[in-house]
Amino acid sequence: MTSPHLLARVRATRPTVFVRRMADVVTAAVGAGVLVACGVVASDGKVGAAERAVFRAINDLPGALYPLVWPFMQLGNIVIGPLVALVAAALARYRLAVAALGVTVAKLVGERIVKAAVERQRPAAVIHDVTTRGDAPLRGQSFVSGHLVLVVALAVLVTPYLAGRWKAVPWVLAVIVGFGRIYVGAHNPLDVLGGAGLGALIGGLANLAVGVPRTPTADR
Repeated sequence: MTSPHLLARVRATRPTVFVRRMADVVTAAVGAGVLVACGVVASDGKVGAAERAVFRAINDLPGALYPLVWPFMQLGNIVIGPLVALVAAALARYRLAVAALGVTVAKLVGERIVKAAVERQRPAAVIHDVTTRGDAPLRGQSFVSGHLVLVVALAVLVTPYLAGRWKAVPWVLAVIVGFGRIYVGAHNPLDVLGGAGLGALIGGLANLAVGVPRTPTADR
């Protein structure tokens, strides 16, 4: 009779199987839909009453929150993509490393394409009487939020490699980054939502390109 310990050891050393999932097709499609919907609304350059109310509810919060929010916003910095790639490579997650570098480049290209198609200025230029914090820009193209593009794309990539409740962590961080970009006055709410859509599109396509580890339930 085969020892249970031997079976466990065989399963532990079995090579990882990578798959292309329908879930990533859905993620990319939903992301594209969100991006287009937000872009259509934002294309007139104005900020509607509902969006303005959301902006005010967040931007008018006390300045004491800034030291707590600032570190999380750095997760949307462009250097985070290569950093994730380095960590993934160190852990021998080479597909994840390649995907992280790929979405970093795609973020730069995709963001530029969207901003050429949808012209809307920063909150300080279209809402006025805005509280800006830190180095939040007062002028320039606002749609979409590049921070959200990158952090959501990376969340889509990293989630399949995490187990249990850890899968929620990248998404909680993405929400905090989005909240922070509105709070500091850098972006309007639809800029953040549209950036998340573009990030989901890029992340979903990257997962389809390189594959993701098959979950334990899929091996049963």
